[in-house]
Amino acid sequence: MQEATTVKHLKIAYIGGGSRGWAWGLMSDLALEPALSGHVALYDIDFAAAQANEIIGNRLQDHPDAVGRWRYEAVQTLPEALKGADFVIISILPGTFEEMRSDVHAPEAYGIYQSVGDTVGPGGMIRALRSIPMYVEIAEAIRDHAPNAWVINYTNPMSVLTRTLYEVFPGIKAFGCCHEVFGTQELLAEMLEDMAGVTGVRRQEIEVNVLGINHFTWLDRASYRGTDLFPLYQAFAEKYAEEGFSTHGHKDHWMNNSFASANRIHFDLFRRFGLIAAAGDRHLAEFMPNTWYLRSPEHVKQWKFGLTTVDWRINNLQKLRERSRRLVAGEDTFSLKSSGEEGIAMLLSLTGVSAPLITNVNLPNLGQVASLPLNAVVETNAVFSANSVQPVMAGSLPEDINNLVSRHVYNQETILRAALTKDRDLAFRAFLNDPLLSTLTPSQAEELFTTMLNNTKAYLPGWEL
Repeated sequence: MQEATTVKHLKIAYIGGGSRGWAWGLMSDLALEPALSGHVALYDIDFAAAQANEIIGNRLQDHPDAVGRWRYEAVQTLPEALKGADFVIISILPGTFEEMRSDVHAPEAYGIYQSVGDTVGPGGMIRALRSIPMYVEIAEAIRDHAPNAWVINYTNPMSVLTRTLYEVFPGIKAFGCCHEVFGTQELLAEMLEDMAGVTGVRRQEIEVNVLGINHFTWLDRASYRGTDLFPLYQAFAEKYAEEGFSTHGHKDHWMNNSFASANRIHFDLFRRFGLIAAAGDRHLAEFMPNTWYLRSPEHVKQWKFGLTTVDWRINNLQKLRERSRRLVAGEDTFSLKSSGEEGIAMLLSLTGVSAPLITNVNLPNLGQVASLPLNAVVETNAVFSANSVQPVMAGSLPEDINNLVSRHVYNQETILRAALTKDRDLAFRAFLNDPLLSTLTPSQAEELFTTMLNNTKAYLPGWEL
């Protein structure tokens, strides 16, 4: 089939369209792509934020570097956003920063520290419980108003929420997108320069086989122009096991950036298990027992990564709100630059504008990770082509790694079932089984669970707490 050259009149429904992060990145990427044009419906429970993005997005039509033609419109209802949509993007904050503060910091009273708190661990569990009802509503609305749309989920906990979409609407065409694997490809590109003097390598040139679950993904193959990178990575990991290796050319970059690390956990996991962990250290740490990497803030510093506090996120949001105000008032200008995400490349392949694309995504397991349960959402590569996303059969994880990963898979399946049935006892059993709580007694875990559940009860309608 001959590829189309352009596609006009697309409709994108953006759920969470008042975002000052992902939404602005999408606007920039769309403005820089000449082959696509259309209409973006911005839906957000904060309608004023969506209205601000409507103004900011439409103003991009006058930007001298804008080549994509898009009309942005803030809408007040989810059905209005979804009607006629070709694509649906979901990027929401489930709850407020007050609930997030409990997710991340309430466990600290029990000596449990989290570097992110949005995927697994006590924070990820409670975040999932309050997010799942929101995704039930979203899935039902997509089923009723945009059943044929492609749905891209960016919200964490990604595995559980993408799984919720399929549980509610089995016919949905949804996948979860995460850039963590990209960071590992970039690390491998920098390794080539550091260890072999090979410069100018783009991360897309690093071919990898991805298997696992979101934020706990693994590479069992990695190559550059046909050369196996594992022997070089072994030497790289040994060289920097203690000192660490920060990307962006500065060994202490992690000290001044809440999201950076020196990759010591990457190297430690490789030396222990023989595969390359393909997520950032902040995420990887949370999947392991708390005694490994998150024993205390001082211990975290030894591993050269950071604990991202909710206060930092609140301060950052205030800065973004102020920038939004300036952009709306015309006191600031929007700089167009690529977000580094592959959402637009996916749209180009799904619409038939460009050649097939291979990239990592989160999809229900149809056998692409043979060692993990069927139907659970797993992360592997997939082939994107015209109106098609086909997962790549990635194989099986080694038994020792599979034991680590499958524990989280079953916890996520359990927390989904608990949320759908409003079963407090079932939710607690999943909570208690998380490795980050391995140093707590059951009674301590019960106390913490009760506290955190009460702190998010506004988002748990129908629960008996």
